[in-house]
Amino acid sequence: MTGDDAHTPHIPLAHRVPDLGALELLLAVARHGSLGRAARDVGITQPAASSRVRSMERQLGVTLLDRSPRGSRLTDAGALVTDWARRVVEAAEAFDAGTQALRDRRDSRLRVAASMTIAEYLLPGWLIALRAERPDTAVSLLVGNSAAVARRLVTGEADLGFVEGLSIPEGLDGTVIAHDRLVVVVAPTHPWARRRTPLLPGELAATPLILREHGSGTRQVLDAALAVHGGLAQPLLELSSTTAVKGAAESGAGPCVLSELALGEELSARRLVKVPVAGVRLRRQLRAVWPGGHRPTGPARDLLSLTGRGAWTGDSRDRAGGGL
Repeated sequence: MTGDDAHTPHIPLAHRVPDLGALELLLAVARHGSLGRAARDVGITQPAASSRVRSMERQLGVTLLDRSPRGSRLTDAGALVTDWARRVVEAAEAFDAGTQALRDRRDSRLRVAASMTIAEYLLPGWLIALRAERPDTAVSLLVGNSAAVARRLVTGEADLGFVEGLSIPEGLDGTVIAHDRLVVVVAPTHPWARRRTPLLPGELAATPLILREHGSGTRQVLDAALAVHGGLAQPLLELSSTTAVKGAAESGAGPCVLSELALGEELSARRLVKVPVAGVRLRRQLRAVWPGGHRPTGPARDLLSLTGRGAWTGDSRDRAGGGL
């Protein structure tokens, strides 16, 4: 390499080679022998076609067409450039077909991981709506606590997740899709069912409760809410499903704290009774999450829009626990 070569700036290929639209116009001129018919073929006006050809000639430094009242004829250089253009366009068509096949493969399936409350009480409606929009997409649903959902996304076992914890798990991006409230409930026979005054935070913290396991969003929120009040007492029972927790509370085993979303039927039938609590914040945010740096596309994006995040732009991160 000479000293001059070493200092010659590299001009990007995109600046040296005509774009695909110009090459397709040149091929249309070769087919029709007329700039006007070629313009109609590619969907532009004849003045726009003339301007595009002149721009291409300036860019390449050669004359491509001989223009006459009888039509437009390729010059010798134009015929050679047209042969090269045909190969470029054919390669672009193969590129387009390949990327479409990748999109079709991506869109043929959607792997969703969701924490239990969202999976049971919110996801069914969203998935029914998605089925109407994308009947050919096969959806699989993996259900677990919020920590398990995060692991599946990080390891590539899921495309989109839904969690109930305090913040977005490490390594993920996400957005708030809804809000929820935890409530204290007991069986109608429990003494708290007849209370006339709200529970105080210290009293709730000191009472052995029927709890979800560590790693669940419900447990994370409750642990954080009561940390400044002495922390949770040793659990009465620690169970890995919302249904099991409700069943234990209904049997009279003791109080439990669960999502209000999960308690509609039990509260309406008075199988469980809500106990008011004062001085402690038990609201939480429900989030959609996905692998960090990878914006949801295809069916995952469509499902996200069905959660009510229709205006989502894909660049949010709410680690501090706020909304968008």
